[in-house]
Amino acid sequence: MDIQFQTPHFKADKKLLDLISQKLNKLEHFYDKIIDASVFLKIEKSDDKENKVLEIKINVLNATLFVEEKDKTFENALDKAEDVIKAKLIKYKQRISQVS
Repeated sequence: MDIQFQTPHFKADKKLLDLISQKLNKLEHFYDKIIDASVFLKIEKSDDKENKVLEIKINVLNATLFVEEKDKTFENALDKAEDVIKAKLIKYKQRISQVS
């Protein structure tokens, strides 16, 4: 799967990018027609400690699935986002199989 990363205003650690890639590649077990993914990492300027924002957009056949999560760390946001996007993929796959 082709994964594009955007990290404006900071340089993301290679370990973090590898972890995100690894988790997103596992999503192909749930739906094998994933075209590509875009990951947007940003740090919001706020007094809140949960200022790390992770957005994932996955393009599948005839649709785009999107999730946005905030947390103290990108890793925690990734764990939350992974659960949400996995559920969306499964739901999308079921909806497609009902139509066919």
